[in-house]
This record gives sequence, C-alpha cells and structure tokens, in this order.
Amino acid sequence: MTAAACQILFDRAVAKFGDDAPKGLSSVIQGMRDIGERMVDDVRMPLISATGSTRMGRQVGPRVAERFGKCILELGGNNAIIVAPSADLDMAIPGIVFGAVGTAGQRCTSTRRVIVHESVYDDLVPRLKKAYEGIRVGDPLKSGTLVGPLIDKMSFDAMEKALADARAEGGIVTGGGRALESEYGNAYYVNPAIVELDSQTASMCEETFAPILYIIKYTDFEDAVATQNAVPQGLSSSVFTTDVREAEAFIATSGSDCGIANVNIGTSGAEIGGAFGGEKETGGGRESGSDAWRAYMRRQTSTVNYSRELPLAQGIKFDLD
Repeated sequence: MTAAACQILFDRAVAKFGDDAPKGLSSVIQGMRDIGERMVDDVRMPLISATGSTRMGRQVGPRVAERFGKCILELGGNNAIIVAPSADLDMAIPGIVFGAVGTAGQRCTSTRRVIVHESVYDDLVPRLKKAYEGIRVGDPLKSGTLVGPLIDKMSFDAMEKALADARAEGGIVTGGGRALESEYGNAYYVNPAIVELDSQTASMCEETFAPILYIIKYTDFEDAVATQNAVPQGLSSSVFTTDVREAEAFIATSGSDCGIANVNIGTSGAEIGGAFGGEKETGGGRESGSDAWRAYMRRQTSTVNYSRELPLAQGIKFDLD
C-alpha cells in the first residue's frame, strides 16, 4: 500500500511536469515470487536491488550474475548493542527497547542481541523487563499502540521455535507467546520476549524476524566486540559508552564489522539518509547515502579528438607507408 501510494504521488508530479517526462519512468508491480523471478532473469534489467532474506539473496545473486547483471542485496541482520560500564542507561534502555520491539522486531535493523558488561547487568536487565511490562501490543492503527502483529503464522511459528531452542540451550525466557488471540483470531500478535543466556549460542547466531532480544554478559571490551562480530550477518551495530577510547575502538577497522556502527544510539533508525547496507551474509550493497546513485549508473569513458592528427596509445609510431 505504501508503494502504491508513493507511485500515485509520483504520477501526479509527472503530470505537472508535462509531456517531456519519459514514459514508464517509475512503475509499481505487485506480485509474488513469479514476478521477482521474471525481473531477476530479464536481461533488460541491468541492476537488481533486492531486499529480503539471506536465503533469497543466495538465489538472486547467482541468477543475476549468470547473465552478467549487477546486484544490490540488502539481506538479513542480527544486530547487537554493546552496553559498556560507563553507559548512560537512561539512553541505552529506550534505545534497546525501541530497536528490539519496534515494528514487532520486523526490521532488518531491529536489535536482536545485547552484550552487557557484567558490572551493569543486574541494573540493566531488571529495568528492561520493567519497560517490557509497559509495552502496548495491539492494532497499529490505534493511538498508543507500540507493537503491532507479526506478518503471518509462519513468522509466529518461527518465533515459537526460536524460543524453544533458546530454552533447550539453557536460556531464561521472559515474555513471548501469542497475544490478543480472542480479539484478533486471524492475526498473530505476540508478547515481546527477553532471553537471558550465559554465552552466545547457536540460536543467537540465526536471525528470527520477531521481537526476541537475547542478552549475555561480557567482561572485556575486546571480547564483546568479537562476540558481536561472530555471527554470519553484518548490518547494524551499536555501543553505549562514555569512554572515548571504547567508542573509537568500536568504529575503527578492528571494531564492528557491520555496515552500520553507531555510538550512543540504537541499531534502528539512525541510518536514515546515510549509506544503508551491510557486510557478510547481509549482502554487501549500499542504498541511500551520498554516492549510492553510482550503483544505478552505467559508467562510460569517452575520448574526443578535435585535432587533425591521430595520436596513438603510449606514443607508438605506426608507419603504414
């Protein structure tokens, strides 16, 4: 619906511009997998920018490459926030909660993991749980709602499985489960969940597109950064610290390996206007930003000789007499 509304606004602007506007400059085509496959395989489309799961990217990338097309892939995210001993928790807590439960955890930049220093763990976690108790789940069209539904039953089942896996790994789960089933029987509302674990487990390394927040402790900052980086995805990341050395280390080459690295702001939302995209299984492409337009262009080198002489490459003398 958003795409259709934007297209209507675009069509109105083109109408005001006049007849000089190229026909078909922008089009919205609604469809399922069959539409995507036709676009991916069509040689008339030199660039495919695809947003979706890592599984989707593994199929799109080779098919476009097979016809020597170009790809911008914006795939999964398993985004972490490191909370250092010096962190301002009054800033960190709303940043974590918004990132974890906003859009019901269904953003690629949603906060999935919190890696918190052992000295502030016992202060941070109870405050997070208290904040979760006040989250309003319900119809997103109603004022005051903070968390809407998951997109479908498949997403709900994936969340249930992820929580079961976490429990099997020794995790302590707070929250979770279906919500408002009697009121919205055909929709899948859920209670956001917090999972406390002793260390980063296999389930934490997988992205579940749902409001699940995993929390583990750390002792050394270098270990925290290594833990953050030790997942296949590399989209967004954040550190809350007032130690300038930790902040600088986090955004340095040896720090976060994600395409987005934030300091004292969450993983979700701050990237608006900046180059958007990630590394590793997130895809590697970039949308937005000052130079993202380059990926959509065809580069051409042109040499124009205005003289009556023909200079040859590298000054070569080529005598035909």
